[in-house]
Amino acid sequence: MTTVNGKDTNDVPPSSLIRRISSRTIKTEDKENGDVCKGSFVSKYKKVPEALKNFHLNDPEENLEVPGTPATPRTSTTPGHEKCTFHHDLELDHRPPTREALLPDMANSYRLLLTGLGEDPERDGLLKTPERAAKAMLFFTKGYDQSLEEVLNNAIFDEDTDEMVVVKDIEMFSMCEHHLVPFYGKVSIGYLPQGKILGLSKLARIVEIYSRRLQVQERLTKQIAKAVTQAVRPAGVAVVIEGVHMCMVMRGVQKINSKTVTSTMLGVFRDDPKTREEFLNLVHSK
Repeated sequence: MTTVNGKDTNDVPPSSLIRRISSRTIKTEDKENGDVCKGSFVSKYKKVPEALKNFHLNDPEENLEVPGTPATPRTSTTPGHEKCTFHHDLELDHRPPTREALLPDMANSYRLLLTGLGEDPERDGLLKTPERAAKAMLFFTKGYDQSLEEVLNNAIFDEDTDEMVVVKDIEMFSMCEHHLVPFYGKVSIGYLPQGKILGLSKLARIVEIYSRRLQVQERLTKQIAKAVTQAVRPAGVAVVIEGVHMCMVMRGVQKINSKTVTSTMLGVFRDDPKTREEFLNLVHSK
């Protein structure tokens, strides 16, 4: 039973209200009661700014909403939305309970597209193309259905180490949100543990979560760095992506040899030039 405007009611508050309240509560508790990170790495410095010790708690970037990142996976199991045709997530647009349920509508859209191009969608070569294209698009954007917690699967381990961990040249495929054409490349991730390490394969899976969405490379780089921060609370995180964008190769300026390099440096990697240089040297070494 809940009380609304001084009156008792048996109605369950909307899940959006519950999620909004719980989200604010968690953030407040994290800031007020969060443990101060005192890893052995940062303790090597005689005078370490508080912002460096707790960058993942106090860094204003931590509280920024990154566009294109749903707060929850798109699923019909969200409390209060089990029977919804479309499930609503705070201020985001209505989303389908399962993406596969949209296959028929997506196939029809591809059929209209083929017709608009002057093709005959009923000819043998194109007869099943709309269905195939719809399924392919669902695969290209499967990251919308994945959450960080699901992918990590508790593969976080206590380990007394403060040395840099780097996994480089992780292959990445994504879809440009401006033209709906692919961009691809390699991702390198480094972090400085503070008592916890992440299963190495999970770094590659984090890349998959955020790359398999409609993206821009700049946002993708930051999302990966923030996900690693959230997972193991390290002293610092560095991410570098080198990508080739087909929207520049196949259309527009058509520069086939151009590459785009983006980086995000958090914590020690941002504040300590020597740590940043060590990471970049490891990434660029053959």
